[in-house]
Amino acid sequence: MPVTDLSELDTKKLYSYADYLLWRMKERIELIRGKVFKMSPAPGTEHQRISHELDRQLGNYFYRKPCQVFPAPFDVRLPGPAAKGDEGIFTVVQPDLCVVCDTVKLDEKGCKGAPDFVIEILSPGNSKKEMRDKYEVYEEAGVREYWLVNPSEKAVFIYLLSKEGRFIGLQPLTEDQVAKAHIFPGLEIALNELFNPVG
Repeated sequence: MPVTDLSELDTKKLYSYADYLLWRMKERIELIRGKVFKMSPAPGTEHQRISHELDRQLGNYFYRKPCQVFPAPFDVRLPGPAAKGDEGIFTVVQPDLCVVCDTVKLDEKGCKGAPDFVIEILSPGNSKKEMRDKYEVYEEAGVREYWLVNPSEKAVFIYLLSKEGRFIGLQPLTEDQVAKAHIFPGLEIALNELFNPVG
């Protein structure tokens, strides 16, 4: 029988992507190192507005370019170095937005391997997961650039992957500044427009 409710899972057990594929739950969940994390309730209006605006601007920038933009829900499987098959994958996340340039990583299930660029938007209840757990798995997987957008503080935190495979945090950006992608020249987001929409 497929699992249809989060309460049917053992929170002490480690699960793989093979298990994840068998679940038929209404709740959206993520796996981080085999542990089940329930995603926040349906994102609020501000989160969705910011996500849509970022998706629109990224879509314009990558139009007719080889890299592709994927908004959530979109499964990103991050296999460990020795993973063979779905049983060996213990991290499955759904970034708010991600950009994948290597089409070999894409299949009908989503993305297998690190996206080049990930944006997560903080919501009440998910901050710890985004700021610690997902930061760590994105760094380990080799995400080249990671943005954390904090709507309540009207700030963006940018992390770039070093040659040594560690994230380097840049100076936080606030609403009167422009967020510039470092791995995609010319991709710039005016934060005043992002956080303070007209109308």
